[in-house]
Amino acid sequence: METIKDNPEEARTGYKGAKLGMWFFLLTELLFFGVMFMLYSVNRYKYPHGFHAAALGENLLIGSVNTIILITSSFTMALSITALRKGNKMLSSWLQLATIVMGCLFLINKYFEWSAKIRLGIYPNSPVLVQKEKGEVLFYSLYYVMTGIHGFHVLVGIGVISTMLFFTLKGKINSGSFIKLENTGLYWHFVDIVWIYLFPLFYLVT
Repeated sequence: METIKDNPEEARTGYKGAKLGMWFFLLTELLFFGVMFMLYSVNRYKYPHGFHAAALGENLLIGSVNTIILITSSFTMALSITALRKGNKMLSSWLQLATIVMGCLFLINKYFEWSAKIRLGIYPNSPVLVQKEKGEVLFYSLYYVMTGIHGFHVLVGIGVISTMLFFTLKGKINSGSFIKLENTGLYWHFVDIVWIYLFPLFYLVT
């Protein structure tokens, strides 16, 4: 009985199909975030002073640390794929684990950042926030929505990479079958790129 492994042409077709499907999925994600970025841009243009005033209250240190964490996690994710393609399963597994840990660190930092704001009474529809000017209200509304959606994507990414790590250790993902890990890497890079755009919008507004 012929298998995909015995048929290189079928394997190549499956690889291309999986890759194309992932790029299509990322395109829909890009369109979704694109709408959010457009909404931010329109409101920032209308209320520049309010956006600037609200951004001064952001924790630049945490934002910068989280940026470094995600950029580094993209690097470890890429290295894990390279290691697996070269047949080094254990190195790939450790690098995947490092990526997962950094994703968790990102979410922990975001938790403390959100908690600090909530303790100050700055959250959607809070008595403190509704007393501020409209630009500041819109800034924080967009901040919670956009960073919240991004945080959810990070959480999903952690779950998927954890699954890939399990499959790698079990040998189901290996040097001859790594498309799932590659697609996971593409998703993780996309999530990191979105944050690289979010960081200046909310922490470096001038």
